[in-house]
Amino acid sequence: MQAELLAARVPRYTSYPTAPHFHNGIDRHVAAKWIGELPSDVPLSLYFHIPFCDSLCWFCACHTAVVNTYSPVRGYLDVLRKELAAVAALVPHGHKVTHIHFGGGSPTMIAPEDFRAFAELIRGYFNVQSDAEFAVEIDPRGLSDETVEALADSGVNRASIGVQDCHPAVQAAINRIQPHSVTRSAVERLRACGVKNLNIDLVYGLPHQSLERLENTIRCSTELDPDRLAIFGYAHVPHFKKHQALIDQNALPGVEKRLQQFEAAHTLLERIGYEPIGLDHFAKSGDSLAIAARAGRLFRNFQGYTTDSAPALIGLGASAISALPQGYTQNAVAVPDYRAAVQSGGLATARGIALSDEDRLRRTVIERLMCDFAVDLAEIAGAAGVSNAIFQDDLARLQPLVAQGVVCIEGQRLSVRRESRVAVRCVCAAFDTYLNASENRHALAV
Repeated sequence: MQAELLAARVPRYTSYPTAPHFHNGIDRHVAAKWIGELPSDVPLSLYFHIPFCDSLCWFCACHTAVVNTYSPVRGYLDVLRKELAAVAALVPHGHKVTHIHFGGGSPTMIAPEDFRAFAELIRGYFNVQSDAEFAVEIDPRGLSDETVEALADSGVNRASIGVQDCHPAVQAAINRIQPHSVTRSAVERLRACGVKNLNIDLVYGLPHQSLERLENTIRCSTELDPDRLAIFGYAHVPHFKKHQALIDQNALPGVEKRLQQFEAAHTLLERIGYEPIGLDHFAKSGDSLAIAARAGRLFRNFQGYTTDSAPALIGLGASAISALPQGYTQNAVAVPDYRAAVQSGGLATARGIALSDEDRLRRTVIERLMCDFAVDLAEIAGAAGVSNAIFQDDLARLQPLVAQGVVCIEGQRLSVRRESRVAVRCVCAAFDTYLNASENRHALAV
């Protein structure tokens, strides 16, 4: 595979159209209308963004800020409660919820008593199903026994634990010191309290990260027997996240070494016994994610690959994005702007995009490619009642990838060759009518 292909900067395609194409023509009034139009029998997913950490990881590209006291977190939760009330007022009381996810930042900064109260508030507004997945992103550093107990008491049944890399030199280079004993302790305490479903998040392409160090990180992580692992490629975008300039760019592996790390991680994880799920996730064969992938029922959203089939995901909190049948909405990113918006009008929508019929068509193509590495264009076009000629220009754009052996086209069916799956985002980009390759705003393809 040619290095210049993998050096291309393309979206991660957790949505389509992607977030850079959202605009301020979608405001709180549009968002309220869209939420209010949801049928009463449509299941919902809820995402809550907690934009605070107690230290800054230099590799991080999330919307978060470092706080040294609990007061900003407490104040933020007051605003989040108001937004939750405003959303709940727009849908029928007791609307069914099948997925809840707390992300950040570090949701485990929430005080135990506040987390319990907030979880109870959610259940007061919505009919959280008995089999709903309730997931929380965990920073093992400073994770107290009281917080673990509060998560379990609140019904949390999946924890996603950030590890990134286990080597001290790599941890120092990204300002995230986390001894493996700390991670192990968190895993043991979560399981002891009944939070049995565990994910571990790793990153490749980090400064001073070698194949040997990455493979050791994978072995240390799999010894903890997680149900799922995700291994993401580090996106070095200091023009977008200024603190990433603190990372020595000369210590970062180049495109070819990143590809070697990607391939080595996949090989090792499969050898250990994990099934590859999409581009960057792995799961035990009996895990619901692996079962969904084998059945062609895998989905992709802002949290990555998921079994969540709910037609509507409502994001709450600063910067949170909602995926609704009519389109996407995003809250104000900065916490002061978010707070002011909620206090003045209940919802904090700052921008978004309405979906056209063609957007929905292309979103389906891109999601199936990202999840299944294959798609039948004629089938998708037929289901939408349009001619498959709509994809003629896209197929022409794919010809260089066909010549390189990345993708195989048989009639209207596309499949990404197994050995070329690292380039699937480049295949998806051929169907992205919004993408401007010259803007250089996205991460490397590998």
